[in-house]
Amino acid sequence: MQQQRQRQQFNEGLEQHDLKRLVNNDLHIDEFKSKLGKDEDIVVLSFKVKGKEPATDLVNFIEKGYDWVVDADVSSGELSDGDYLVFVECDRNNKVPEQIITLIEDLENVTDITPDNWSVRYKNIGVKEPLNLDSLNTLIPLSSAEYDQKFGTKELDKLKAVAGVKVGTKAPKNDFTESLRIAAGII
Repeated sequence: MQQQRQRQQFNEGLEQHDLKRLVNNDLHIDEFKSKLGKDEDIVVLSFKVKGKEPATDLVNFIEKGYDWVVDADVSSGELSDGDYLVFVECDRNNKVPEQIITLIEDLENVTDITPDNWSVRYKNIGVKEPLNLDSLNTLIPLSSAEYDQKFGTKELDKLKAVAGVKVGTKAPKNDFTESLRIAAGII
């Protein structure tokens, strides 16, 4: 019995090709809210994985392998297509693009997806782009201030407070919200 337990524990980790054809090669960034902090402080990566067990294996692989990962988790339920989401949270800083590239390079061993076959989408804005260091540096706000400047959450909250409107929802700073501010005479 002792020998069987040792053998079982020995085989618990992911091995090469274990997640082949199970992980979707589209990486989504900041599409979901952070569960551990403010969105301007945390970057949230998400992957689609076929099946709960492979998703759990991927979470364990990521949590044990990267000290920069704040948290990794599997969605509580499956999506309409039967897939699960894996969420990875990390601190928003200028190292994030390199950390993501390292993760994607390492995932090749278990997924057989080469780094040049990955695509990335940021916050469901625009179209998917090839995943590389340049696209990540362009897409991801790398500081809280940059995130706030790009999506204007604090500025909008200040405008609501001045207008006497309850501050409870956050709208992004974009052409539409800017046109509303201009039309309202706020800007």
